[in-house]
Amino acid sequence: MIRRLAPGAALSLVFVVAALLSYLWTPYAVDGMAIADRLKAPSGAHLLGTDHFGRDILSMLMVGARTSLAVALVAVGIGMGLGVPLGLAAAARHGGWLDEVIMRGNDLVFAFPSLVIAILITAIAGPSALNAIIAIGIFNVPVFARLTRGAALALWAREFIMAARVAGKGRVRISVEHILPNVTNLLIVQGTIQFSLGILAEAGLSYVGLGAQPPVPSWGRMLADAQTMVALAPHVALMPGLAIVFSVLGLNLLGDGLRDALDPKLREVRA
Repeated sequence: MIRRLAPGAALSLVFVVAALLSYLWTPYAVDGMAIADRLKAPSGAHLLGTDHFGRDILSMLMVGARTSLAVALVAVGIGMGLGVPLGLAAAARHGGWLDEVIMRGNDLVFAFPSLVIAILITAIAGPSALNAIIAIGIFNVPVFARLTRGAALALWAREFIMAARVAGKGRVRISVEHILPNVTNLLIVQGTIQFSLGILAEAGLSYVGLGAQPPVPSWGRMLADAQTMVALAPHVALMPGLAIVFSVLGLNLLGDGLRDALDPKLREVRA
């Protein structure tokens, strides 16, 4: 458990600190171009080198972390805020028309990847970080709805739920007071996993020009800008690529560690 949780938390903390620090300080201004210093390799002056406009890559990665984490966090919040109530409602009315409507709606959303949803939204409102948040958030809704419904259905057959029903509690009250607290651990772990997938999705959308727009730095757009300069200055593509890899790796390790820590069955097996 510790072997995954500690390094995952450490990696995730590095990116969170970098994102928060970028609000107060960056080594260089992210919009400061110095053509004379373009494509400089990592050095004492520029720890991670410069890009084709002479901008400091470390500064751009710090602000890009802010963009990626903000988009992923809000998108997961949208998915959880809408998906969890839908999952609880579907489980409470299992087998009824409401359950059927919610689950078929989830199937419909699952049929369209986040990139396709983003293209549809962009065609109407134009590319932006907000539209990327909406697209990723919509895609997260059925993930949390299915997870919540599956976990809740198992709980509805338990004795303490039957006792609550005998005591006169309604389905809504039971869902809020008894079901939700018992599925929170699963939601926390899934939220961590969706957070990492949100970072990947934001990078992918920015890579194709549907995410955050210039002059706001984005890891995905940094990769897109660097793809023609890999042979000339590989560090320009390598640095944002590593940022995406290690941020996703850290969150996945954190999610695995939290799953092990919060699941008593896994604790017993590992003991």
